[in-house]
Amino acid sequence: MNIYIFEVIGTGMLMLIGNGIVANLVLKGTKGPDLGWVGISLGWGIAVFIGVFISADISGAHLNPAVTIGLAAAGKFSWSLVPGYILAQILGAMIGNILVWLAYKKQYDATEDSAAILATFSTAPAIRDPFWNVITEAIGAFCLVFGVFYIASGSIDGETISLGAIDALPVALLIMGIGFGIGGPTGYAINPARDFGPRLLHAILPLKSKGTSDWSYAWIPILGPIIGALLAAGVFVLIP
Repeated sequence: MNIYIFEVIGTGMLMLIGNGIVANLVLKGTKGPDLGWVGISLGWGIAVFIGVFISADISGAHLNPAVTIGLAAAGKFSWSLVPGYILAQILGAMIGNILVWLAYKKQYDATEDSAAILATFSTAPAIRDPFWNVITEAIGAFCLVFGVFYIASGSIDGETISLGAIDALPVALLIMGIGFGIGGPTGYAINPARDFGPRLLHAILPLKSKGTSDWSYAWIPILGPIIGALLAAGVFVLIP
């Protein structure tokens, strides 16, 4: 049970810091409107560092269904644990974003731009083209999961799956690199739980200027990262 609890905690911290940075940038009445893309990429790297550092020694710090599925596909994680991990990650992402909403409640109330509000919950493409948006998300997730294969250490139940606390920094740097390098086209969700859980929360919360939750796009940050993770697993297994 502790492994699932720490996946919830780790993913929650990831989202609290990560989407908290987005909220500080885009909501009205904050002190961080000049953060820009550099701030976003650095901030998400720090968010990953915190989430991984907290949860690594207990759950292995996947914090991402794409990572969990990729590790399982490569034989580095038990498939029997995959559903529980994914549910924990989605729940953690929702809890983290509830905390963002509470921290920025007055700013949410003051913001009339519904697209800016949605950006603090989920991703959206700079240029909407479903095929190419999936490609971008798949490439980003491939970079993440393939990198994780060479960073991961430790074991749970005999399966090598853990991003040990000492590996939190290289994973954070990997996330920063993905953000700087290929994050612009789609906002680099590269994590189905990071997008789906908060998007669902956006649909539920009584936001003053809610607008649409853009469910027509929601499948892309789910499918793209999973494709990228499976491709990373395949390449990793094929390399001698």
